[in-house]
Amino acid sequence: MSTNPLKICDTILRDAHQSLLATRMSTGLMLPIADKLDQVGYFSVEMWGGATFDSAMRFLHEDPWERLRVLREKMPRTKFQMLLRGQNILGYRHYPDDVVEAFVRLAVKNGMDIFRIFDALNDVRNMQWAMQCVKKYGGHVQGAICYTISPVHTLDSFVELGLELKALGADSICVKDMAGIATPYAAYELTKALKERVGLPVHFHTHDTAGFGLATLLKAAEAGADIVDTAISSLGGGTAQPPTESLVATLQGTERDTGLDLRLLTEIAAYFRDVRTKYLARFETGLNTADVRVLMYQMPGGMISNLISQLRQQNAENRWEEVIAELPRVREDMGYPPLVTPTSQIVGTQAVVNVLMGERYKIISQEVKDYCRGMYGRPPAPLNPELVKKAIGDEEPITCRPADLVEPGLEKARAEIGDLAESEEDIVSYALFPQQAREFFELRRAGRVAPITEPRIFPAEKAAATAAQPKVTLAASRPPRPQPAYPLWRLANRMREGR
Repeated sequence: MSTNPLKICDTILRDAHQSLLATRMSTGLMLPIADKLDQVGYFSVEMWGGATFDSAMRFLHEDPWERLRVLREKMPRTKFQMLLRGQNILGYRHYPDDVVEAFVRLAVKNGMDIFRIFDALNDVRNMQWAMQCVKKYGGHVQGAICYTISPVHTLDSFVELGLELKALGADSICVKDMAGIATPYAAYELTKALKERVGLPVHFHTHDTAGFGLATLLKAAEAGADIVDTAISSLGGGTAQPPTESLVATLQGTERDTGLDLRLLTEIAAYFRDVRTKYLARFETGLNTADVRVLMYQMPGGMISNLISQLRQQNAENRWEEVIAELPRVREDMGYPPLVTPTSQIVGTQAVVNVLMGERYKIISQEVKDYCRGMYGRPPAPLNPELVKKAIGDEEPITCRPADLVEPGLEKARAEIGDLAESEEDIVSYALFPQQAREFFELRRAGRVAPITEPRIFPAEKAAATAAQPKVTLAASRPPRPQPAYPLWRLANRMREGR
């Protein structure tokens, strides 16, 4: 057994299916394998946060808090990890400080251990309050650096950000390479610099979109990374994380040997292979080969799957190549933001609209206008003045922390949702996603929500899968609706109406 084992966080219950299968894995599909996951000896399992929260209510008609509780009960030995979007929590806008604190408090209470906190612009002002709250309630604060490539992002700038996060109380630093663009030697240099100059444990996260993800993790390990993210092979690779078993096998017998049991991992992989084929095949992105062009368009895996889904809904999937050519141009105009929620949606949607309209910025989304106003934070570089002029005219952008302009929201949410809320968790769910939460609570009260232990099977699945469908499975009661959090569908409707 190695004296310096590389620790593994498996993303199978969050980022893996968010990146490959539009976040459609239900709790009922996770529970049968939970005991084996708990036996592996992972550093942690990422199983919450990101898009899983609203997708659970919106598409699967289940309570995301209940997912956390039932999995915690089934996996008592394993640390749980989540992705927290700083002041955005799990949404696409800044929430009030009281909502952020209530969310963190309840997440810890229900079983969350490690909070990976990031901001899409690497603006620490948007991370600081969430970090303080996690500290207050006893969670592990993992400050994340959103890795990107641009003329204004350098090794020194990332190290300085790591030092800022350390000063704010981070327990560890995550290099969050959400688009899979950190080449192996770039990962080595950055990891080495962070270890030497910041001195906190380093957790490296990447995606295998370009095909070199495993090499990236190996070089990060060589440079001293303490923990890396992988995904069980049957839901790994591609736009998800590099396969867990491949890394475990590669390091066997070396000084960074993980010590994990490959036989147990292959059993887990076999289970998820069956789940993917039987239940989730309709949500495949079709992006099954390595694409080094990600170095140019820098779109994270989860957004690729959702953007393709949105294009399909608008019968515009054939315009994908044009969209990925337009993406870097829009990103440059917007000051080179790292592309991660919500900036990936903002830039990606505007690129789509530019392509479909045949004229750049003929229609500018509300989100781009707010971005130009400074409502998302401080951009890494100055914006294109022509875009700013088109978007907000002569209006002066704000310079304060955006959340300072947001009124408290928890008591307002409590009053609005009334007795439909059955718990404090329900009130927070409503504060985050009012429409989705209200619809879910109404269905729950009407007795139309299946037990969370049952798998959700969707109406377009093969007959063999449908035959196994529970008698009460609300996900089959109506087809999935477009996600209003991604504004492409709204903009497409406006285009059709000539607005």
